[in-house]
Amino acid sequence: MEINNSFEVKAPIDVAWATLTDLARIAPCLPGATLTSIEGDVYKGHVTVKVGPIVAKFGGQAIFQERNDTAHRAVLKGEGRDSTGKGNASAIITAQLEVVDAGTTRCTVNTDLTITGKIAQFGRGALADVSDKLLKQFVVNLESTVLTQEANNVIDPAREIAGEAQPLNLLGSTGLSLALPILKRIAPVL
Repeated sequence: MEINNSFEVKAPIDVAWATLTDLARIAPCLPGATLTSIEGDVYKGHVTVKVGPIVAKFGGQAIFQERNDTAHRAVLKGEGRDSTGKGNASAIITAQLEVVDAGTTRCTVNTDLTITGKIAQFGRGALADVSDKLLKQFVVNLESTVLTQEANNVIDPAREIAGEAQPLNLLGSTGLSLALPILKRIAPVL
């Protein structure tokens, strides 16, 4: 399934590029994601998603297949397996940055996603809606932490997020807006 998103960040393109291609710095900005190790060019970690009683914890790895610093284009391949062994996910993520103005950069993200297991039952439309909401939360987190540090020259590359990343709970109070598109598609009309 193909999912297309775009977002803007309040940063010049070179700052945005350096930040968005530093997976160790941006992983904590993605709800439910934890980076566990970096081995050469291979980034290992997991993403936890909870939808009602369904919890999927995908452990896996990602590697840049392409990274063009001049064209501000990157292709990342990620693969993971649900820790229960009941599902898999793989994605080819292509990101292209472009200047909006001197202080704003647009990032277009095209994801070719293959997912199996319980989470896959929600279908393409619901997963695309959730992807959009996740991306919006990612951008908020990115701008409020990493890019703010960059602008203030307070970068700590060894910065660790304390504790385990909380699962993305699509039915929790903060995740209700993420769950509504799913519920609209799977719940009968009353």
